[in-house]
Amino acid sequence: MNTLNNLMNVLIVEDESAIRNLISTALETNGYNFEMATNGSMALSLLVKHQFDIILLDLGLPDLDGIDIIKKLRTFSFTPIIVISARSNDDDKITDLRYWSG
Repeated sequence: MNTLNNLMNVLIVEDESAIRNLISTALETNGYNFEMATNGSMALSLLVKHQFDIILLDLGLPDLDGIDIIKKLRTFSFTPIIVISARSNDDDKITDLRYWSG
């Protein structure tokens, strides 16, 4: 196990329990510290209270769109984000990528 992983704080933002459990198991097995949020409101609350090294973000959350979370987050943080998305519409993906690239 890489001891640097113990210094990494990861936020998992995923509403589907099977996916959330898979990701958290992989992180725990590899020694990462992590918090989990099941919706956008919970994620934003955690992001204001804690500092994370990386965010794993589902775009399709029940209460807020992942893009809205990114927009709010970017007003106070530039924490790297890995997007977890089941979106299949190419236009949505292009719009999302344009926003992320500035």
